[in-house]
Amino acid sequence: MTIDAYLGTIDRLRRREFPAVPGRSAMVESGPGFHIAGLRIGQELGDADPAEVAEAAEEFEAELTALATALSLRWGEPRTIDLAGPLERTARGLPVRPPLDTLCGYVPWMHGWRVPGRWIGVGVGQGGPGLPFQLLAAVGEAG
Repeated sequence: MTIDAYLGTIDRLRRREFPAVPGRSAMVESGPGFHIAGLRIGQELGDADPAEVAEAAEEFEAELTALATALSLRWGEPRTIDLAGPLERTARGLPVRPPLDTLCGYVPWMHGWRVPGRWIGVGVGQGGPGLPFQLLAAVGEAG
């Protein structure tokens, strides 16, 4: 996908209604008050050489930087959404509101913007060692 395609996906998610119950369709997970889209998902890295893993990480970070730059032209400088707190709460069995409960398992932090009635976040993460890198976008209810 290209940056324009990523922007198109984010725009569609911004306009899409939130469902009453959680569900998944293609690359989008949705629930009450949120949508999460896998904009790009890399290859499995199970037995990959550390240099290959580092190269994949750099490639995904470069795409994230380009996407964040394009979104910043629309909505201004992003704020950083640190997901360490929600991850810690999840690990301790404490409640975390969606979609942060899902995102914190993949993404350590996100670039975030507030837009009328919604918030937008983009980030890169990995569900665990050996799993593919993912470029994710999230749209949630402003609150």
